[in-house]
Amino acid sequence: MQAKNLNGGQELLCINTTKVYDWVINEASFDLTIGDFDLPVGPSGDQLECDDIEEVICTVEPREDDPIEIVGRVDQELVVDGTLLTLQLVNIRKYFTVVISVELTAENGGAVVEVGEADFVRCEQVLLCAPDGTDVEVTYTDLDCFVCNFTCEENGTDGDSLDDITVSVRLCQSIQSTYPVTLELIAEFCEPRDMLPIPPCPAPTMPPQCPVLFPTGDNGDNG
Repeated sequence: MQAKNLNGGQELLCINTTKVYDWVINEASFDLTIGDFDLPVGPSGDQLECDDIEEVICTVEPREDDPIEIVGRVDQELVVDGTLLTLQLVNIRKYFTVVISVELTAENGGAVVEVGEADFVRCEQVLLCAPDGTDVEVTYTDLDCFVCNFTCEENGTDGDSLDDITVSVRLCQSIQSTYPVTLELIAEFCEPRDMLPIPPCPAPTMPPQCPVLFPTGDNGDNG
């Protein structure tokens, strides 16, 4: 068999790529309550107390290992624009880690000190064209949190602690169902671009002058 040469240097090629079966963008938000974190030792080496805290802050990230699980998909029939379709109701389980930190008062240096972290799970359902064999991929385009409320308990000699921390989490996510495919297409092979010349050293230049202001040319003679 010979390669098919087409006009203009084009060739008939086969490439491996990923087909997107379906794609949605959605936003989700939820609250969680965590707590019972003992205040740590501060940067100065002293045990932190409630009065040392200016603000409680948080960060949230997907769990490092296996942050997304597809726990099931069920066929769902519905009518879209007058056409009966069979889609899949996909059950997604997502794992996160939230880190709680405290920002100290200016009198205590204003540093940010990590207090503790907690893992949590959230589940959701999304309707996709995602038949068996396709992969469901979730990508977070935005993932953020803020501490809505908290209680700092003064425990005397046992050390102060943060309790009843209400964290509000907001995420924007791209959800796709995909499958690897081999495509046949007509294309031209890419060629490298030309090198760009390196500009020569610039010639010496004088800074702009202000002839209207100075010199005036009247030699100080005011008449």
